[in-house]
Amino acid sequence: MCGRATIITPAVELEKRFNAAFAKGAVLQENVNISAGNKIPVITSAQPNHIQMFTLGYTPHWAHKQTYMINARSEGNLNPENSTTYKGAMGIFNKPMFRHAIKSQRCLVLVDAFIEGPKQEKLNKPYLVYPNRDRGPFALAGIHDTWQHPLTGELHHTVAIITSAANRLTERIEHHRAPVVLSRTDEEKWLNPDISVQELTRMMQPFDSKGFNAYPISQKIKKPEANGLELLKPTGDKLFKDYDRCLYERLKFAEEDEYVIREERLVEGDQFVLF
Repeated sequence: MCGRATIITPAVELEKRFNAAFAKGAVLQENVNISAGNKIPVITSAQPNHIQMFTLGYTPHWAHKQTYMINARSEGNLNPENSTTYKGAMGIFNKPMFRHAIKSQRCLVLVDAFIEGPKQEKLNKPYLVYPNRDRGPFALAGIHDTWQHPLTGELHHTVAIITSAANRLTERIEHHRAPVVLSRTDEEKWLNPDISVQELTRMMQPFDSKGFNAYPISQKIKKPEANGLELLKPTGDKLFKDYDRCLYERLKFAEEDEYVIREERLVEGDQFVLF
């Protein structure tokens, strides 16, 4: 599964990266600890030029109550052992909960990182998984649906993240699943309404961990109400040795740079007024 997600990229940078504009009324809020019930940015196949804010936690339109399913298994029940070498059919196409959405209501879920823990300890031993080399935000494969509250009539736009068996990185975390991370070339294909089942099946595989890394963070992250950049601070070494700054260091460095720039502008402004 994908436990939690992080989005800290400013709206203007997110628009530039995905070549899409935020829909009218869609407000992006920095959140390092997105959990079920929180809003997360998405791009749907129906509106590929707009970024919308949906609720993480999928509810099919026919449900009697909100269900908050944050993940959808690509293999359905066809890979109970969570084998990393599974190459069979994708059971999600026959799951009553997801079969309509996977065929016609796919979306990109935009994140800067996701948070996962071992199968047993879960978020009592969390790791932050992120792209290195300053690659910026990326897209997880998602499905969405709109559920209407039977009493209030309120519409809830909800989303689930597609998962596969583990890859090299999540195996190292000792977790048996991984979210489906789409390559840049596959992002547009995932949104294509005419794509074949065979091509979708190809994309719903364990993602290539090259270019990604992970490190342990504080278990404070398991509280849904917890937030703030300090939650992403490393509590141990990276899983794989590299010479890039970790995500926390990159963000902290950028934050300090922005502060210095603001201070310099204030000083320049004061000097201008004085003269």
